[in-house]
Amino acid sequence: MPGEITLERAGGVATIVLDAPQRRNALTRDMARELVGVCDEVDGDPAIGAVVVRGAGGFFCAGGDRATLAAAGRDPAEPEAYAGLGDVYRSFQRVGELEPPTIAAVRGGAVGAGVNLAFATDLRVVSREAKIVSGFLPIGLHPGGGHGVLLGRTGQREATAAMALFGERIDGARAAELGLAWAAVDDGEVESAAASLAAVPGADPELARRTARSLRAELGPPPLPWAAALEMERASQMWSLRRRHIASAED
Repeated sequence: MPGEITLERAGGVATIVLDAPQRRNALTRDMARELVGVCDEVDGDPAIGAVVVRGAGGFFCAGGDRATLAAAGRDPAEPEAYAGLGDVYRSFQRVGELEPPTIAAVRGGAVGAGVNLAFATDLRVVSREAKIVSGFLPIGLHPGGGHGVLLGRTGQREATAAMALFGERIDGARAAELGLAWAAVDDGEVESAAASLAAVPGADPELARRTARSLRAELGPPPLPWAAALEMERASQMWSLRRRHIASAED
Protein backbone atom coordinates (compact mmCIF):
# COMPACT_ATOMS: atom_id res chain seq x y z
CA MET A 1 0.00 0.00 0.00
CA PRO A 2 1.20 3.55 -0.65
CA GLY A 3 2.57 5.33 2.38
CA GLU A 4 0.88 8.20 4.15
CA ILE A 5 4.05 10.17 4.86
CA THR A 6 6.03 11.64 2.00
CA LEU A 7 9.43 13.29 2.04
CA GLU A 8 10.32 16.04 -0.42
CA ARG A 9 13.75 17.63 -0.81
CA ALA A 10 14.68 20.99 -2.31
CA GLY A 11 18.24 22.09 -1.74
CA GLY A 12 18.98 21.80 1.97
CA VAL A 13 15.30 21.83 2.99
CA ALA A 14 13.22 18.70 3.51
CA THR A 15 9.43 18.80 3.66
CA ILE A 16 7.61 16.05 5.54
CA VAL A 17 4.03 15.76 4.32
CA LEU A 18 1.25 14.03 6.23
CA ASP A 19 -0.66 12.59 3.29
CA ALA A 20 -3.97 11.17 4.51
CA PRO A 21 -6.36 14.00 3.58
CA GLN A 22 -9.39 11.68 3.64
CA ARG A 23 -9.20 11.77 7.46
CA ARG A 24 -7.61 15.21 7.75
CA ASN A 25 -4.21 13.58 8.36
CA ALA A 26 -5.20 12.00 11.67
CA LEU A 27 -2.41 9.73 12.88
CA THR A 28 -2.87 5.96 12.80
CA ARG A 29 -0.35 3.61 14.32
CA ASP A 30 1.09 2.71 10.90
CA MET A 31 1.26 6.35 9.84
CA ALA A 32 3.00 7.25 13.10
CA ARG A 33 5.58 4.53 12.58
CA GLU A 34 6.13 5.75 9.05
CA LEU A 35 6.67 9.28 10.32
CA VAL A 36 9.34 8.01 12.71
CA GLY A 37 11.07 6.24 9.84
CA VAL A 38 11.05 9.36 7.67
CA CYS A 39 12.56 11.36 10.54
CA ASP A 40 15.33 8.78 10.77
CA GLU A 41 15.92 9.24 7.03
CA VAL A 42 16.16 13.01 7.46
CA ASP A 43 18.65 12.77 10.29
CA GLY A 44 20.70 10.34 8.24
CA ASP A 45 21.13 12.86 5.42
CA PRO A 46 23.68 15.51 6.45
CA ALA A 47 22.72 17.66 3.44
CA ILE A 48 19.39 18.55 5.08
CA GLY A 49 19.61 21.74 7.15
CA ALA A 50 15.94 22.46 7.82
CA VAL A 51 12.62 20.61 7.86
CA VAL A 52 9.08 21.82 7.14
CA VAL A 53 6.20 19.65 8.38
CA ARG A 54 2.83 20.11 6.69
CA GLY A 55 -0.41 18.31 5.97
CA ALA A 56 -1.84 17.45 2.56
CA GLY A 57 -5.28 18.61 1.49
CA GLY A 58 -5.22 21.97 3.25
CA PHE A 59 -5.37 20.60 6.82
CA PHE A 60 -2.43 20.06 9.16
CA CYS A 61 -3.48 17.22 11.48
CA ALA A 62 -6.75 16.23 13.18
CA GLY A 63 -4.97 14.38 15.98
CA GLY A 64 -5.05 10.68 16.72
CA ASP A 65 -7.12 8.46 14.47
CA ARG A 66 -10.50 7.66 16.04
CA ALA A 67 -10.12 3.90 15.64
CA THR A 68 -6.74 4.01 17.39
CA LEU A 69 -8.24 5.98 20.27
CA ALA A 70 -11.26 3.68 20.45
CA ALA A 71 -9.02 0.61 20.66
CA ALA A 72 -7.15 2.19 23.55
CA GLY A 73 -10.43 3.00 25.29
CA ARG A 74 -11.79 -0.56 25.12
CA ASP A 75 -8.91 -1.97 27.13
CA PRO A 76 -6.20 0.60 27.90
CA ALA A 77 -3.92 -1.95 29.59
CA GLU A 78 -4.07 -4.41 26.69
CA PRO A 79 -0.51 -4.53 25.32
CA GLU A 80 -1.34 -3.80 21.66
CA ALA A 81 -3.68 -0.92 22.53
CA TYR A 82 -1.14 0.56 24.93
CA ALA A 83 1.65 0.22 22.38
CA GLY A 84 -0.50 1.65 19.59
CA LEU A 85 -1.11 4.90 21.39
CA GLY A 86 2.55 4.94 22.36
CA ASP A 87 3.47 4.83 18.68
CA VAL A 88 1.39 7.96 18.07
CA TYR A 89 3.13 9.70 20.99
CA ARG A 90 6.50 8.61 19.67
CA SER A 91 5.85 10.10 16.23
CA PHE A 92 5.62 13.70 17.34
CA GLN A 93 8.33 13.14 19.94
CA ARG A 94 10.56 12.00 17.08
CA VAL A 95 9.73 15.15 15.10
CA GLY A 96 10.84 17.12 18.16
CA GLU A 97 14.16 15.27 18.12
CA LEU A 98 15.00 16.00 14.48
CA GLU A 99 18.54 17.32 14.19
CA PRO A 100 17.82 20.17 11.75
CA PRO A 101 15.66 23.18 12.73
CA THR A 102 11.96 22.46 12.15
CA ILE A 103 8.91 24.49 11.08
CA ALA A 104 5.25 23.45 11.17
CA ALA A 105 3.28 24.92 8.26
CA VAL A 106 -0.28 24.85 9.61
CA ARG A 107 -3.28 25.24 7.33
CA GLY A 108 -6.88 24.32 8.09
CA GLY A 109 -6.36 23.22 11.66
CA ALA A 110 -4.41 21.35 14.30
CA VAL A 111 -6.42 19.41 16.85
CA GLY A 112 -5.41 17.34 19.88
CA ALA A 113 -2.35 15.31 18.97
CA GLY A 114 -2.10 17.52 15.88
CA VAL A 115 -1.40 20.41 18.26
CA ASN A 116 1.30 18.25 19.86
CA LEU A 117 2.85 17.66 16.44
CA ALA A 118 2.81 21.35 15.54
CA PHE A 119 4.31 22.36 18.89
CA ALA A 120 6.98 19.67 18.71
CA THR A 121 8.66 21.81 16.02
CA ASP A 122 10.91 24.78 16.68
CA LEU A 123 8.67 27.29 14.89
CA ARG A 124 5.15 27.60 13.51
CA VAL A 125 3.82 29.48 10.49
CA VAL A 126 0.02 29.36 10.47
CA SER A 127 -2.86 30.40 8.31
CA ARG A 128 -4.80 33.25 9.90
CA GLU A 129 -7.95 31.15 9.63
CA ALA A 130 -6.47 27.86 10.90
CA LYS A 131 -8.11 26.46 14.03
CA ILE A 132 -5.77 25.53 16.88
CA VAL A 133 -7.77 23.36 19.24
CA SER A 134 -6.54 21.39 22.24
CA GLY A 135 -9.79 19.47 22.03
CA PHE A 136 -9.28 16.89 24.78
CA LEU A 137 -11.37 18.18 27.67
CA PRO A 138 -14.53 19.01 25.67
CA ILE A 139 -14.79 15.39 24.50
CA GLY A 140 -14.09 13.89 27.92
CA LEU A 141 -10.43 13.01 27.48
CA HIS A 142 -7.39 13.86 29.54
CA PRO A 143 -4.63 15.41 27.38
CA GLY A 144 -1.83 13.08 26.36
CA GLY A 145 1.57 13.09 24.77
CA GLY A 146 3.03 15.81 26.99
CA HIS A 147 0.41 18.26 25.74
CA GLY A 148 0.89 20.75 28.58
CA VAL A 149 4.66 20.88 28.19
CA LEU A 150 4.47 21.31 24.42
CA LEU A 151 2.01 24.20 24.69
CA GLY A 152 3.51 25.73 27.80
CA ARG A 153 7.15 25.75 26.75
CA THR A 154 6.41 28.79 24.60
CA GLY A 155 6.05 30.59 27.95
CA GLN A 156 2.31 31.07 27.50
CA ARG A 157 0.87 29.58 30.69
CA GLU A 158 -2.38 31.55 30.34
CA ALA A 159 -2.91 30.34 26.79
CA THR A 160 -2.10 26.75 27.77
CA ALA A 161 -4.61 26.83 30.61
CA ALA A 162 -7.29 28.45 28.44
CA MET A 163 -6.92 25.82 25.73
CA ALA A 164 -6.24 22.65 27.74
CA LEU A 165 -8.34 23.33 30.85
CA PHE A 166 -11.14 25.52 29.53
CA GLY A 167 -11.52 24.23 25.98
CA GLU A 168 -10.83 27.58 24.33
CA ARG A 169 -10.34 27.46 20.56
CA ILE A 170 -8.08 29.95 18.81
CA ASP A 171 -7.34 30.77 15.20
CA GLY A 172 -3.97 31.34 13.63
CA ALA A 173 -4.14 35.11 14.01
CA ARG A 174 -4.73 34.76 17.75
CA ALA A 175 -1.96 32.16 18.01
CA ALA A 176 0.51 34.68 16.58
CA GLU A 177 -0.77 37.40 18.94
CA LEU A 178 -0.14 35.06 21.88
CA GLY A 179 3.35 34.13 20.73
CA LEU A 180 2.32 30.54 19.95
CA ALA A 181 3.27 31.01 16.29
CA TRP A 182 5.95 33.08 14.58
CA ALA A 183 3.67 34.36 11.84
CA ALA A 184 0.05 34.21 10.72
CA VAL A 185 -0.35 34.70 6.96
CA ASP A 186 -2.95 34.21 4.26
CA ASP A 187 -3.83 30.54 3.77
CA GLY A 188 -2.23 30.35 0.34
CA GLU A 189 1.05 31.78 1.63
CA VAL A 190 1.69 29.41 4.55
CA GLU A 191 3.92 26.94 2.78
CA SER A 192 5.91 29.56 0.85
CA ALA A 193 6.47 31.55 4.06
CA ALA A 194 7.70 28.42 5.84
CA ALA A 195 9.98 27.54 2.91
CA SER A 196 11.46 31.04 2.92
CA LEU A 197 12.31 30.76 6.61
CA ALA A 198 13.72 27.26 6.17
CA ALA A 199 16.02 28.39 3.35
CA VAL A 200 18.40 30.14 5.76
CA PRO A 201 19.36 27.12 7.91
CA GLY A 202 18.92 24.91 4.84
CA ALA A 203 21.85 26.67 3.21
CA ASP A 204 24.27 25.53 5.95
CA PRO A 205 23.11 22.17 7.32
CA GLU A 206 26.04 21.44 9.61
CA LEU A 207 25.86 24.83 11.33
CA ALA A 208 22.05 24.64 11.48
CA ARG A 209 22.10 21.28 13.24
CA ARG A 210 24.69 22.39 15.76
CA THR A 211 22.77 25.59 16.50
CA ALA A 212 19.45 23.76 16.87
CA ARG A 213 21.02 21.36 19.35
CA SER A 214 22.44 24.22 21.42
CA LEU A 215 19.31 26.36 21.45
CA ARG A 216 17.01 23.49 22.39
CA ALA A 217 19.23 22.55 25.30
CA GLU A 218 19.43 26.17 26.44
CA LEU A 219 15.72 26.94 26.15
CA GLY A 220 14.53 23.74 27.80
CA PRO A 221 12.36 23.03 29.57
CA PRO A 222 14.09 23.44 31.92
CA PRO A 223 16.17 26.34 30.57
CA LEU A 224 19.89 26.43 31.20
CA PRO A 225 21.42 29.13 33.40
CA TRP A 226 23.33 31.75 31.42
CA ALA A 227 26.69 30.56 32.76
CA ALA A 228 26.02 27.01 31.59
CA ALA A 229 24.89 28.27 28.18
CA LEU A 230 28.11 30.25 27.80
CA GLU A 231 30.16 27.12 28.27
CA MET A 232 27.93 24.90 26.15
CA GLU A 233 28.02 27.24 23.16
CA ARG A 234 31.77 27.82 23.28
CA ALA A 235 32.97 24.73 21.42
CA SER A 236 30.50 25.11 18.55
CA GLN A 237 31.19 28.81 18.15
CA MET A 238 34.94 28.19 18.07
CA TRP A 239 34.35 25.48 15.46
CA SER A 240 32.34 27.92 13.32
CA LEU A 241 35.00 30.63 13.62
CA ARG A 242 37.70 28.22 12.47
CA ARG A 243 35.54 26.95 9.64
CA ARG A 244 34.93 30.51 8.42
CA HIS A 245 38.64 31.31 8.65
CA ILE A 246 39.54 28.26 6.55
CA ALA A 247 36.87 29.11 3.97
CA SER A 248 38.15 32.70 3.73
CA ALA A 249 41.73 31.54 3.32
CA GLU A 250 40.73 29.26 0.45
CA ASP A 251 38.90 32.04 -1.46
